[in-house]
Amino acid sequence: MTDLSLTRLWGMRAGFAVLVLVIVFFHLLPLDTTPRHWAGPDLILGFACAWCLRRPEYVPAWSLAGLFLLADLLLQRPPGLWALLALLGCENLKTRVRGLRDGGFAAEWLTVCVVIVAITLSNWAVLTMTLVDLPRIGLTLFELCMTLLFYPAVVAITQWGMGVRKSAPGDLDALGQRA
Repeated sequence: MTDLSLTRLWGMRAGFAVLVLVIVFFHLLPLDTTPRHWAGPDLILGFACAWCLRRPEYVPAWSLAGLFLLADLLLQRPPGLWALLALLGCENLKTRVRGLRDGGFAAEWLTVCVVIVAITLSNWAVLTMTLVDLPRIGLTLFELCMTLLFYPAVVAITQWGMGVRKSAPGDLDALGQRA
């Protein structure tokens, strides 16, 4: 039983890493070489938030930090800033798992919205203070809105497509501890 639990734990951790790498791969594909006037959702952050609220043991802090830092480097963002803010946001969500488990999806969505808005505004504020060239604020806000609007779809894919569900009270997690 323990081997099966550890196998599932590491399999899901590897599955999350593969998911992030696939998303980064599609970001890097040169499908359109002209600058776009719109921005899609940040799916990496959306999936990280969904997985953190469903099964925090599947996305440990070291894994999140490494994957967000890799995404920063490959997507040519200032290295480490978005990774740090996203890691802090995801770890904040992990501390709220038990409180949000009994609430409905609306409470979860609202909490994730607040965290993602805080991450985005903090990123924008730090980049502004350090005088980094930024995209238009409208583009940043559009990406923020798209991420918030796509979160229910991300949760549906996470729950029904990937089998990452919230733990019920009294369930044991993959480490054998009470969830």
